[in-house]
Amino acid sequence: MSTVTFVPEPALTPAFAKPRGCTHLQLRQLMRRVAQLYDAEMSPIGLKTTQYSLLSYAVKLGPIRPSDLAEAMKMEPSTLTRNLKPLITAGWVEVVAGADGRSRSVTATPAGRDKRTEAQRHWRVAQDTLNKTLGLERVAALHALIQESMELLVPAETGDLDALRQG
Repeated sequence: MSTVTFVPEPALTPAFAKPRGCTHLQLRQLMRRVAQLYDAEMSPIGLKTTQYSLLSYAVKLGPIRPSDLAEAMKMEPSTLTRNLKPLITAGWVEVVAGADGRSRSVTATPAGRDKRTEAQRHWRVAQDTLNKTLGLERVAALHALIQESMELLVPAETGDLDALRQG
């Protein structure tokens, strides 16, 4: 596992400061750092964090239509199809005929459920490390900001960029 530096809680800042730099770049940089922490913890059991998330959703929601799973995970159906392939190859997830014969259904296999149980322990270590590194208050604020931002950016997911530009 990588070395983690514990950072003190930030000092109070003005209520509003104009953002500097590219938000997209800063979010990607933050995501890379967070992903490195989680991936380092998950790699000994042969899972990437993206695979763990997908497997967890399949366990919790399955059997579920691929389109509904993609929507629940807020991803494009083509991305879901691509991300399912390694889980299917490993025998952790299967896509079977749906109830009406025309549809498909994603479900976790018994081996997939076992893998998720094993992975949960590693995920918990990564989450606890992040919580300790950033502080629970900062993580809770980050979660709230992410959820609020996701709700505000919904039109971008539906292709309605004009609504965002006018917003």
